Amino acid sequence: MPDPTEIIVTGAPAGSFVFVDGVQTGLATTANHLQTLDVTAGAHKVEIRAGDVLVYREDTYVGPGEHRVINVLSGFSR
Repeated sequence: MPDPTEIIVTGAPAGSFVFVDGVQTGLATTANHLQTLDVTAGAHKVEIRAGDVLVYREDTYVGPGEHRVINVLSGFSR
């Protein structure tokens, strides 16, 4: 069985939500909490939102079986 393809989000502000390709993925974040998200291989748009405010956005590519780490830096987009 191949390794899962994952995006790992770190550093998101407490109480914010993670969205992948416009879809909310999971519960609100807590301080210093990693969120591990199973995704399909390919290009993805990761957004961190606190209420209606976009805190962070990054476009990334995840290869099959890859574990891509997204380090959230408040007020910065890549």
